Amino acid sequence: MIAVGCDHGGYELKVAVLKHLDEKGVQYKDFGTYSSESVDYPVYAEKVAEAVTCGGYELGLLFCGTGIGISIAANKVKGVRAACCSDSFSVEMTRLHNNSNILCLGGRVVSVEKGIELVDLFLSTPFSGDERHQRRIDLVTALEEKNK
Repeated sequence: MIAVGCDHGGYELKVAVLKHLDEKGVQYKDFGTYSSESVDYPVYAEKVAEAVTCGGYELGLLFCGTGIGISIAANKVKGVRAACCSDSFSVEMTRLHNNSNILCLGGRVVSVEKGIELVDLFLSTPFSGDERHQRRIDLVTALEEKNK
């Protein structure tokens, strides 16, 4: 199950991605927002981030105008590895090497077609499991613990 959320700047991209997920039969929960009316992105970042880290959701998708603000907010939640990406190589590497659990996209940065392509790649790319990548993730987790 995938957790999904957005602010007003990512609303249109989120709607298109959800339609695509429906067509593919991918299960998700939409944590909002549910319109293009202005809202505060940290609210939706937190909902999705907490769903991924302790609510039983495998991965998350977040959308805002650039993907940057919502990724910064999501990364404040312990256990989140949110990546703001706009190209295929970065999406693939963030799953393979960083085991990122939330993809953040900018609705004003990527087209609907590109956004759908990136979401499909994110959802289909597994973590490599390589020891060196896990060691680095563990070091990031230790930093998180140290700076609580």
